[in-house]
Amino acid sequence: MNVDHKETMLVASPCVRNCCLNAADICIGCFRHIEEILAWTSYKNDEKKAVITLCGQRRTAVQEKLPEGKG
Repeated sequence: MNVDHKETMLVASPCVRNCCLNAADICIGCFRHIEEILAWTSYKNDEKKAVITLCGQRRTAVQEKLPEGKG
């Protein structure tokens, strides 16, 4: 089996070392779901980019709910 490690290693993890899951199993540091965190190393670059896009959307949704000046 020929594995292209370069393909799975180009996109950096969004982890910011502030790991704590909320009630929906979303990390409050990087905004990944626990399943996305566990599967990260097996994802191809396009999958990683899709997760990072989702993280940005989750972060925006949380920030929009915060009182002004807190986000």
